[in-house]
Amino acid sequence: MKYRELGNTGIKISEVSFGTWAIGGAWGKTSDEEALKSLDYAMAQGVNFFDTADVYGDGHSEELLAKATKGQEDQIHIATKFCRQGDIFDPHTYSYEKVSAYCEDSLRRLNREAIDLYQIHCPATEILRDGSVFEVLDRLKQEGKIKQYGVSVETVEEGLICLEYPNVKSLQIIFNIFRQKPLEELLPEAYKKGVGLLVRLPLASGLLTGKFTTNHVFETDDHRRFNENGEAFNVGETFAGLGFQKGVELANQLKWIADGRNSMASAALRWILDQKEITCIIPGFKNVKQVEDNLSALDTKSFSEEEMQKLQSFYQKKVKNSIRGPY
Repeated sequence: MKYRELGNTGIKISEVSFGTWAIGGAWGKTSDEEALKSLDYAMAQGVNFFDTADVYGDGHSEELLAKATKGQEDQIHIATKFCRQGDIFDPHTYSYEKVSAYCEDSLRRLNREAIDLYQIHCPATEILRDGSVFEVLDRLKQEGKIKQYGVSVETVEEGLICLEYPNVKSLQIIFNIFRQKPLEELLPEAYKKGVGLLVRLPLASGLLTGKFTTNHVFETDDHRRFNENGEAFNVGETFAGLGFQKGVELANQLKWIADGRNSMASAALRWILDQKEITCIIPGFKNVKQVEDNLSALDTKSFSEEEMQKLQSFYQKKVKNSIRGPY
């Protein structure tokens, strides 16, 4: 395993880490037994960072992480998120009383004394502009309930707003071969300010595995079925904002990235890790095989400058105008 510093926090985290949305539900059938086996396997391979949220399986993924990391609290870092249990547009959701209660609930489920990284979970842009929530987080930090805090954002604009607040230590962003906008301004700015970057949706909800055909049907409880067009939450969180049919068509044009590499998926993950500004990728998983597949990005050949240019041109000419929703 290779490790990168989380911005200027001094914490070193595995460059391939994992998100736990899928094992909480909303990605089709899951098994707790398989999830725990997968977490154990990941940690045995040197993974020391996991991302979760209080709404993943209504707190269930936090509970699974508590079980899996028992006795390793000092070695395994957990980032969780808050605010989606309330109205994300209501300032009261971000009051000290509310956030403190969310935090206490997560601490109880995680069975920890302090949260390593506490993230605001894709809040409304106005909340970030106002900035009062950061004073609340500073207070929780002083109380010893959280060690560091960051923000999971939907757009480049939101990321840049967060960088104006000096105690924000990380940004969680959607970034992949289909979503290259952060390359222009957000990545260099965050790097300059010593802010860590955690990448969610590195495979665009599975599109960049190259395994889907246009007639694939997802299970009814899978967000890739019920949120394809943003029916339940931001459209960008599903297939990175592309329609499924369009996404499959574009992915088929990228099969070449697997040449001389382990697979299309590991190549897509490698492309992200080739950006020096990125701290880690947090792909999801439901079983040990998916953990293995994602970890294979570590020994996948890096992209040449020529290949990087080719992928940037592909994004500009073929992808950019098909992405829906603000980003």
